[in-house]
Amino acid sequence: MNQLNRIRIVLCQTSHPGNIGSTARAMKTMGLSELYLIRPRKFPDVDANAMSAGATDILEAAHLCDTLEQALTGCSLVIGMTARRRELSHQAASPRTTAALIMASEQDVALVFGNETSGLSNAELILCQHLAHIPANPDYSSLNLASAVQIMAYELRMALLGEPLPADNPNPYKRIKPATHDEIEGFYGHLEQTLIELEFLNPEQPKRLMSRLRRLYTRAALQQEEVNILRGILKATQEK
Repeated sequence: MNQLNRIRIVLCQTSHPGNIGSTARAMKTMGLSELYLIRPRKFPDVDANAMSAGATDILEAAHLCDTLEQALTGCSLVIGMTARRRELSHQAASPRTTAALIMASEQDVALVFGNETSGLSNAELILCQHLAHIPANPDYSSLNLASAVQIMAYELRMALLGEPLPADNPNPYKRIKPATHDEIEGFYGHLEQTLIELEFLNPEQPKRLMSRLRRLYTRAALQQEEVNILRGILKATQEK
C-alpha cells in the first residue's frame, strides 16, 4: 500500500473554493489523495474544479464532514498547522521534522489546516497532538493555504523517499499500537469527569486545567495499552 494513502489533508471551514481546488492539485503532484473538508463555504464548485488543474478525482472523492472530530476518526496522530505561537500549546515543529514524524507513525495521520483568514481556532487546536509551523519571512508571513499544503506535501514525499529525521529529533511515534485520536479523546473525557466527581475540577470555573493536562499527556505520546491503564485507574478512582 502507498504510505501516503494513510495521510489525510484536513481543511477546516475553507472560505474560497479555489483554495480547495489548488489544494487538490498540490496533493496530487506529491502523491497524496485523502482530502477531508469541514463545512467549506462553497463545495462542490466550478472554481474548485478549475483550480485543481486536472486533480478533479481528488475533489470528487473528498470527504465532507460536519466537525473536526468526525474527520479525525481512526487517526493515531493529528498535527495542526499554525502560523503563530499559541499560549498553552506544545512547541511547533518544522515541516521536515513533522513529515518524518508522520511517515514513521505507521498509522492513519491527519494534517489539519485552518481557515484562510483566522487559521485554526483554539477549539480545533486542542484536538491536535502536535503542531507544525512553516518558518516564513517574519516581515511578510502571509502564506496561501494551498501553498502551505504544497510545502507539507513536498516534505512528506521527501520523507517517503528516505530523507532522514534530524538526529536531535528522535521520533516518539515509531512504536507499536499508538493510541488513536478517538481513544485519547475518550481518555480526556473520562479524566475530566473523574476530576469533577473528585471536586478537583470546578466545571463552572475550569480555568485552564484540562488544557494543561492535555499538553502534559501529549508529550507522552500515549500508546493504546497506556490509555487503557490510565482509564482503569480513573474507573477504580470513581468506584472508590
